[in-house]
Amino acid sequence: MEELTVRAMLEMQKELQERYKDKWEAICPEHARNKLLWMIGEAGEAADVIKKKGDEAICRDPETRRHFVEELCDVAMYWNDILLCYGIDPSEVEEEYRRKHEADMHRW
Repeated sequence: MEELTVRAMLEMQKELQERYKDKWEAICPEHARNKLLWMIGEAGEAADVIKKKGDEAICRDPETRRHFVEELCDVAMYWNDILLCYGIDPSEVEEEYRRKHEADMHRW
């Protein structure tokens, strides 16, 4: 299976957006805040799995783990929508992620 890159995720998200353009909000800066709010809601759903099932179940129970990963993927999908709304290129994410990582490696 091919590695899933930020670029590939954005392309997949564009495909979904095109398919549901009559049902979903348009991808534009004016709707980015809604995508962010939906993303936070999905993060809350992931937190609910931790709260209700516990860390051990996420690590050892296949169904709990699948559900948890599904919620994290929902977070990632909204994150990708936000990138699309603002026209953020994968190279920008990669560059900033590396810069942030380097800074954090020398923080303390």
